[in-house]
Amino acid sequence: MNELHVPGLVTLHVWRTAPAKLPRALARMALDPRRLRATPGVRFGKLLGTGTGTGFGPGDADPTRWAALTVWDSPAAAAGFDDTPVGRAWARIARATVRVDLRPLASRGEWSRRRPFGEPSGGPVGGPVLALTRARLRARRAVTFWRAVPPVAAALRTAPGLLARFGVGEAPLGWQGTVSVWRAPADLVAFAYRHPEHRAAITRTPTEGWYSEELFARFEIRDVVGDRTVLGWVADDQDTRGGWA
Repeated sequence: MNELHVPGLVTLHVWRTAPAKLPRALARMALDPRRLRATPGVRFGKLLGTGTGTGFGPGDADPTRWAALTVWDSPAAAAGFDDTPVGRAWARIARATVRVDLRPLASRGEWSRRRPFGEPSGGPVGGPVLALTRARLRARRAVTFWRAVPPVAAALRTAPGLLARFGVGEAPLGWQGTVSVWRAPADLVAFAYRHPEHRAAITRTPTEGWYSEELFARFEIRDVVGDRTVLGWVADDQDTRGGWA
């Protein structure tokens, strides 16, 4: 894959499962990462656990919500996901599901030594955007990082324009990140670069050496299909694009 090429479509599938389905969900997390990457049309794929997004530590995990972030060769390939072995397996244990279709706007850094979203050049956006942060924590810095998170998480919870947010993570525990959905790009920019708690965390990052690898990406939300409450999406009177309100 050309690492500089910007994919035409990235999807985020999120499944809500019943607590009793946890053993089956854990089995899927063990078996399906390789199957996802081997799915025809998939250029990059990650299966992810999720958390509430309040602490990003061991106690933050949500064992009833799971996700797959997938970079596709084409929208046609993505359209067949529900009929793939991975899609069918998760549908059997999910009680609710949602798919978010994304167009990359910006991406900085690497994920598993890859640049899965290429080098997007932005472009006009008339509706909601999704921000993805992902980092591999250095084990010796993990506790310091987790102690620094609560002020930022508290500020994020009340940020103007925030529609949804949750944590995401791979195994082992230190491979983790965040997903946040914003009503408009200006809301995301205002929090990321003007909110004092977040700016303080950004300033500390290079001196603290928290991460051995990190990535930040921003996407235009092209469509949301399914039950968006799985994302924790809150009602918003201004969110009328595409009949989502």
